[in-house]
Amino acid sequence: MMVLPLYILAQEVKGTVVDKGGMPLPGVTIRALQTDVNTVTDFDGNFTINAQNGQDLEFRMIGMKTSIQKVTGSILNVMLEDDETTLDDVVLIGYGTRKKVDNTASIVSLTSEEVNNRKVLNATQAIQGKAAGVQVSSSDVPGSSPSVVIRGLNTALGGRNPLYIVDGVPLGDVNNINSSDILTYDVLKDASALAIYGNRGANGVIIITTKAGTSEKMTVEYDGFVGFRSPLERIKMAGSNKFSRYSNIALGTTTFSQDQPTNTNWFDEITRTGVYSQNNISVSGASKSIKYFFSAGLYDEKAILNGLDYKRITLRNNNDIKISDRLSLKQTLNIGITESNPKPLSAFTNAYKQSPIVPVYFPSGKYGVSFVGEDGFASETGSSFNNVGNPVAQLDYFNEEQRYINLQAGLTLDYKIMDGLKYTSQFTASYNNWKSYNFNDTRNIWLSQDPTRTEELYDANAPINLLTKSRGENFDWNLANFLTYNKVFSDIHDIEFTLGTEINFYGSNETLSATRRDVPANSNYWAFNFSTSNLSDAISNTVLNERRLLSYFGRAQYKLMDKYLITATLRRDGTSQYQTDYRWGHFPSFGLGWVVSNESFLKDNTFLNFLKLRGGWGRLGNERVPLNNQAFTSNLNSTLGGNIIYPGITINSQVDPSLSWEVIEELSVGVDFSLINSKLKGTFDIYDKSTTNLILNVDSYLTAGTSQASPGHVGEVTNKGVEFSLRWDDKIGENFSYWVGGNISSNKNNLESITNPNVSFFQGGVLGNGQYTKLLSFDAIDQPLGSFFLWEHAGFDETGQMQFFNADGDIVSEDQLTVDDRKFVGSVVPTSTYGISVGANYKNIDFSIDGYGTGGSKVYNGKKAQRFSGENIEYDVATDFWTPTNTSAANPAPFNSVPVASTYYLESGDFFRINNITLGYTLPKISEHITSVRIYANAINPFIFQKFSGFSPELNNDGDPYRSQGIEIDAYPTVKSFVFGVNLKF
Repeated sequence: MMVLPLYILAQEVKGTVVDKGGMPLPGVTIRALQTDVNTVTDFDGNFTINAQNGQDLEFRMIGMKTSIQKVTGSILNVMLEDDETTLDDVVLIGYGTRKKVDNTASIVSLTSEEVNNRKVLNATQAIQGKAAGVQVSSSDVPGSSPSVVIRGLNTALGGRNPLYIVDGVPLGDVNNINSSDILTYDVLKDASALAIYGNRGANGVIIITTKAGTSEKMTVEYDGFVGFRSPLERIKMAGSNKFSRYSNIALGTTTFSQDQPTNTNWFDEITRTGVYSQNNISVSGASKSIKYFFSAGLYDEKAILNGLDYKRITLRNNNDIKISDRLSLKQTLNIGITESNPKPLSAFTNAYKQSPIVPVYFPSGKYGVSFVGEDGFASETGSSFNNVGNPVAQLDYFNEEQRYINLQAGLTLDYKIMDGLKYTSQFTASYNNWKSYNFNDTRNIWLSQDPTRTEELYDANAPINLLTKSRGENFDWNLANFLTYNKVFSDIHDIEFTLGTEINFYGSNETLSATRRDVPANSNYWAFNFSTSNLSDAISNTVLNERRLLSYFGRAQYKLMDKYLITATLRRDGTSQYQTDYRWGHFPSFGLGWVVSNESFLKDNTFLNFLKLRGGWGRLGNERVPLNNQAFTSNLNSTLGGNIIYPGITINSQVDPSLSWEVIEELSVGVDFSLINSKLKGTFDIYDKSTTNLILNVDSYLTAGTSQASPGHVGEVTNKGVEFSLRWDDKIGENFSYWVGGNISSNKNNLESITNPNVSFFQGGVLGNGQYTKLLSFDAIDQPLGSFFLWEHAGFDETGQMQFFNADGDIVSEDQLTVDDRKFVGSVVPTSTYGISVGANYKNIDFSIDGYGTGGSKVYNGKKAQRFSGENIEYDVATDFWTPTNTSAANPAPFNSVPVASTYYLESGDFFRINNITLGYTLPKISEHITSVRIYANAINPFIFQKFSGFSPELNNDGDPYRSQGIEIDAYPTVKSFVFGVNLKF
C-alpha cells in the first residue's frame, strides 16, 4: 500500500545515456530503486521510465560504472564512465578470480571483442598473435586443432598442448566450442599461476568463460556470415614443354616431345573456391533470480580440396540461478555435432609431383596415367615414367565420412556459509561418441592405375571393395569441492584462502572397428548388409584403461595496504597411472608483488599511473607422457622332444617402476605498467624453466634378453625467454578513437643433458623415401628440440651435381657421405613470435588490422625433394638449372634419382602474415524492435611475407616436432578468406 501513492504520483521521465565521449549507449538497464520499475535504453541511448521526483534511478551496463541519479524533473540525461574494475580487469586464476592489480602471476586476459573479429572455426586459432609467449600453429584443414605452445617446449615425447578449462570443464581441445559463445580467455603462463593445476599444468592453462545473460530485457542476437576461400600462396610449376626438356636432359634421352598437346595444371584440377558460412543465434536475459543464455550455431564449409566437406552444429545453454541470498546454482551445457568427409592431403603432394603432360582423362574417358608412348606424348599404352597416381582419381575413389557427438556439462553450487566464507561444489563431465566409415573401391582403383587393365584380369579371389566401419566413445568427469574465505582487517589487511579437493575420472576409451569385403560401390556405407562375400570379416576392438586423479589443493593470498602482495599455492596429486610408490606428487608455488605506484613517493606522479613488480616460482607436472606398456613377442616356436613344436610368447621390453610425470620448475619476474592517463599500458616478463626428468626411450641392456625400447627419466630440457607487450589507446575529438598494440616474445629452448648412455636413437621427420630429417639422441644435446639433422649442401661440382661438407669441413660428393657427416641445422620451433593490432572507431564505423609473425625457425621443403624419377619440377627449377653455360645456376643439373636429405631443401620458416582486416558499420536506428544492426567485411590471411618457397611456412601437421611438423609433405595450404556478414540485436 505504501508503493501505491508513489506509483500514482510518478511522472514520465525521459532522457539519454551517453559515454564520456558523447556516444549514445544502447542496452543500459535503468531501474527505479524504490518501485523496481525498469527499462532499457534503445539504439540511440534514449529511455522513458515512470518515476517520482526524488526517487533514485540506477543506470547499469557491463563495462561501465554503475551510476545512481536522483529524479529532479521530467528530463534526465546521464553520462556513464568506463569501469576500470570490471571483468576486463579481473582474471580467472583457477578455482577463483582476482583483480589484475592484485595478481602476482603472468596471466593474459582477452575479451571476445579482441578476438572474435577473426571468423575462424577453432576458438584457439583466433588468439594467434594476441598474447606474448603463446605460439599458435594452425592448420586450415576443417576440423583440425591448432598446436598451442606456451613458453616453449618442455617435453620431447610427451603432450605439449595446454589444458583447457571451459566453464570449469577440463578439456584437451576446444574444437566443439563455438567462438561466438566465448566471453573471455585467460591464459595462465607461469608456474606461480599454474601450480594450482598440479600435474596437468605444465604446458599452460587456457581458461575460457562463455557468455551469460546480463540485461534485464531479453536480448536476441543473430550473427551470420559467408566467406570465400582460396590458397594464400601458389607454386608455379613447369609446363609440359619445360618438363619435357628438363626430363630429357635428366634421362640423357629424347623420351618426351617438347611440343606437348596437354598441359595439365593439377593443382587447379583438385581444388575449388572454398565456401564457408556460419549462422549463430542467441537469446539472453536476466532478472533478480536468474541469468540465462542460449545459443545455436551452424558452421558449414566446402573446403578448397575437392570433396572435403565439414559441418558443425553447436548448442549452448548457460543458467545462473539465485536460489536464495546464500545459495546459487550455475548450469552449463554444450553440445557439438560434427559431420565431415575427409580427403587425403597427399593429393596436394601428388598434384605437385604429377607430370603436366598427363591429362586428367584420356579420350576414352579413362583416368590419365603417367605412360609415355613412342611419340613422346602421354598415352594409354607405353612405358611408365613415374609412380605418381592421378590425384583426381585419388580424390574420386576416397570415400569416407566421420560423425562426432560431444557433450560437455557442468553444475556449480555456491553456498555462502557466512560473511566472507563460501563453499563451492562443481561437477563437470564430457562425453564423446564417434563413428565413421571408409569405403575402399579396390577394383576401380586398380583399374584406374593402368588403362590396359580389364575387369577380367582382376583376380576375383582377392579382397575387393573393402568397407571399414569404426566407432568409439569415452566419458570423463570431474568433481571439485572447495572453500573460499576472504576478509579485510583494519582496512589494510586483505586475505583470501582457498582450500579444496578434486577428483578426475578419465573413462575407458573404447574403439571397435570391422571390415567387410566385396561391398558394391554406391551402397549405403553405414550398413554392412550389402556384402556378398563369404570371406570372414576383420574385427578389431581396442580399450584404453580408465585412470583416476585425486587432488588436494590450497592457496593463500594476502594484500597489505593495497601495495604488497603474496600468493602461495600447494597441490598434491595422486594418479592411478603409475606404480604405487610413485603415484603422489607435490606441486608448490609462491608469488610476490609490489604495487609501486601506490607508494607515497609516486602518489602525485601524473605521468606514471600504475606500476607493479611481480615474481614467482613454482613446480609443475606433465602427466601426458609415454607410459610403460609391457611389450611381448608372440608366435615363437620351441621343441619339446621329438618333432613337437609349440607356439610361444616372451616379454620383449623392460619396465621402469619409477616412471612418473615429468616435472617442470620455473622462476619468473615481471612488470605491469600504465602511463599517460592510462593511455599506454604494457607488461614485461622474464622466465627460466627446466624439465629435470625428461622422458626418452631407453634401449634394453644387451644381457636383458629384450630388444624393444621403453620410456625412462633420462634428460633435461630448459626454456629461457622474455616477453613484452604494449598498447596505446586514445581519442581525437569526440568521434574518433584508436588503438595500437603489439607483443613480442623470445624463447631459447635447449636439450641440456641425457643421463642414460642407453638412450634410444629416435629418427624422426621421415620423408617416405627411406630417409629421415630429425634425430633425438646423445648427439642432440645442446640443441633445441625438433632440430633438423641433415647433410650440409656445398654447391655443385663441375658437372652440376650436388656437393656436401663432411664432418671435417671438406667438400665431398654424395657417394662419399657417411652418417657421421650429418649436423644439426636449426629447429622447426621458432625462437621468437610477435603480433600487432591496430584499430579505430569513427562514429558508427569500426576498423581493425591484426598481424602475426615468427622468427628463427626452419622448415623442410619435403615435396620439392620428391623427384625420384619423372616427377614434375617447379618453374624456377625448370628455368634455372646448371648447364655448362650456366654454372652459376641456383639449381643442380637435371637428375632422376632420390636426393639425400640435405640443407639444400631446408629453408627459413620466418614469416609475417596479416591475420585479419575488419571493416564494420553500425547502421542508425531502423526499427523500434531492432536495437543494433552492424554489417561487416573481413579479409582473413590476405597477405603473407615469407622466405619459404612452398605453400606455407606454418607447418603444424601433427604438432609433434619430431615427426612431420615443419616438413611440407602432404600439407594443406594456408588459405585466405573474404567474409561478409551481419550482426543483429533485438
